[in-house]
Amino acid sequence: MPERIEDLLRHQAPRVLGALVRRYGHFDLAEDAVQEALLAAATRWPAEGVPDRPRGWLLTVASRRLTDLLRAESARRRREDAVARRVLPDERLAPAADRPPAASDDTLVLLFLCCHPALPPAGQIALTLRAVGGLSTAEIARAFLVPEATMTRRISRAKQRIAASGVPFAPPVGAEYAARLGAVLRVLYLIFNEGYASTAGPRLARTELTAEAIRLTRLVHRLLPTDAEVAGLLALMLLTDARRPARTGPDGELVPMAEQDRARWDAAAIAEGVALVTAALPRGPTGPYQLQAAIAAVHDEAASAADTDWPQILALYEVLLRIDDGPVVRLNHAVAVAMVRGPRAGLDRLDAIDARGRLGDHRPDAVRAHLLELAGDRGAARRYYLAAAARATSLPQQRYLHARAARLPAPADPGTEA
Repeated sequence: MPERIEDLLRHQAPRVLGALVRRYGHFDLAEDAVQEALLAAATRWPAEGVPDRPRGWLLTVASRRLTDLLRAESARRRREDAVARRVLPDERLAPAADRPPAASDDTLVLLFLCCHPALPPAGQIALTLRAVGGLSTAEIARAFLVPEATMTRRISRAKQRIAASGVPFAPPVGAEYAARLGAVLRVLYLIFNEGYASTAGPRLARTELTAEAIRLTRLVHRLLPTDAEVAGLLALMLLTDARRPARTGPDGELVPMAEQDRARWDAAAIAEGVALVTAALPRGPTGPYQLQAAIAAVHDEAASAADTDWPQILALYEVLLRIDDGPVVRLNHAVAVAMVRGPRAGLDRLDAIDARGRLGDHRPDAVRAHLLELAGDRGAARRYYLAAAARATSLPQQRYLHARAARLPAPADPGTEA
């Protein structure tokens, strides 16, 4: 299938699913119908050409298939008859009074739909990453640091719980937006992170995910312009994504921030991100996204790695720890401690993190290796770089960690004379 058609289908899928769910209220059946429509498009469009209105084509095919599925369920015949008389949202002459503002598209509606009140937060996030973010179950499992089988069951339970709840699966209105906002922001954060640093595969980044996360967050910000955490999350994404052009070398290899050519960073994105977080911080309670954005701004505004204001970053992390004491924040805090108080102080922090329970991926070993190298213990650093490489599932991360280990001396063969 040509890449342009594949990208178009990926972009349209959540919009079509959102429209169907708003019309019919059957998430599982709507998802099946959309998949069949996408398969039909992938088969026919390369030969017949992309239709003038690709979304309308997909909606028509998916609606027909969903109608067939609903008819097949005799217990739901009356419901099917009722929804069959409705018109699709695109065909309405005027929007209903309780519909979301026009600034939100079907993807944003679907985003709020998946953060259903009948679901626990983990189920909301998993379902939304699948339906809106387009992540596979394996990718979602890695984002949550759980086995794929566990995530498969979690997504299935989420759908079953929605079906059994009796709560209408409809777009939230009024105060319901704020009630679901925390889960929505967490979903967008995870989608962006998976795009910026892919957890597996041959690519360091998946720009289609970072771009979609930024686009959706802009829509939420337009919907809730005075919410400081929404602005903080958008700022964090922009300030982080601004470094993307310098993150890889000519052969796609990972370039750490300290070695990046900062002239290649996106100055316009940095300026927008700094303006957003600067305006957000004074507007009420300070949340984790605002603080992470403030940390990213300190990094981005430094003319060089040597000019980075690490004491300010450390102070911001210590405030963040009071709000979010999670393992990733503690790990980043340990790095900031090392940069201000020396690598041994950072290693002591890592020991404390290990005592509380480790992250289940390569990052703790990679950070320990870097701090050991800074402390001059090159042999131990090499061992931890190799251990981190063995845990990493991203090929660029593996290559980078192996390259760092290769720069350090291998242990002497005990059978070799001095």
